[in-house]
Amino acid sequence: MDKVAIVILNWNGADMMRKYLPSVITHSGAEAVVYVGDNASTDGSMELLRRDFSGVRIIENDKNYGFADGYNKVLARVEAEYYLLLNSDVEVTPGWLAPLVTFMDAHTDVAACQPKLLSVADRDRFEYAGACGGYIDRYGYPFCRGRIFDTVERDGGQYDTPAEVLWATGACMMIRSEDYWRSGGLDGRFFAHNEEIDLCWRLSLQGRKVYCIPESYVYHVGGGTLPKGNPMKTYLNFRNNLTMLYKNLPDNELRHVMRVRGILDFIAAVRSLVTGFGFADFKAIVRAGRDFKKWRSDFDDDRLKIQRSAVDETHCRKDYSILWQYFVRRRKCFSELP
Repeated sequence: MDKVAIVILNWNGADMMRKYLPSVITHSGAEAVVYVGDNASTDGSMELLRRDFSGVRIIENDKNYGFADGYNKVLARVEAEYYLLLNSDVEVTPGWLAPLVTFMDAHTDVAACQPKLLSVADRDRFEYAGACGGYIDRYGYPFCRGRIFDTVERDGGQYDTPAEVLWATGACMMIRSEDYWRSGGLDGRFFAHNEEIDLCWRLSLQGRKVYCIPESYVYHVGGGTLPKGNPMKTYLNFRNNLTMLYKNLPDNELRHVMRVRGILDFIAAVRSLVTGFGFADFKAIVRAGRDFKKWRSDFDDDRLKIQRSAVDETHCRKDYSILWQYFVRRRKCFSELP
């Protein structure tokens, strides 16, 4: 069994791998094995790997299963103590892996962790997808140390201490293989978006911890195969976020939170019409709510199992509304929050 398996899930990412995979190979040390799991790419990715990166182990899926189930199918064929889920558009730095492994080895109550995520385009600024570790508010809206909605802070060392968080970014997440499979892995039905938050929330409810270790830092391009503003990205984010709430919220909060979210999502849909995002985003949000209601019953058994096994009410989930804090109280930085 490997100590660390760095697993990059690829779908038509040949250009990104050509640019960033060399840093992973150079800076990850002898105890880590690099894998690329491929979701049936058609851009020559596999030919590139076999020609230029012969030391990388390849696992091929027969079709594009998306981020969530794509990882499930690839990781089922990897034996390692720790999985390191890594996007193909991440540039790692010298010594990046050691702080993560050292921390995980020393803290057996921690299931997963992430490094500090900085932007490739502006290297002194946090990157949107995970910044310095993530949380969610009472109504399921995600935010990070260093990023709230579209406000992304500059990194001045203000979050350079290890911190327990609710979720680690799927762009660069180390997780114990034992915890990954015991919790059920990523929910393949999500396809992409919110799947890592859902996984980390489930881990937290089981009494397991998630941390950000900023001594380790990497640079992320961000955007992936669905750039910001893409209606499909909007649809998946809204549908999956509602589904995540339905699965994981405690019984005494479920009805209230889902009612409020219905109102807030309607406001978000109308807002998309008047702020330039257009009719496509409006339709995506409306369709997400409709499709969530259609498949909600598919998750009844998941919800029952999660609630029965919960041992922790998830103290890293904040009890305030981040919308209120950000738009009304004008608190734009994480350090300004309650």
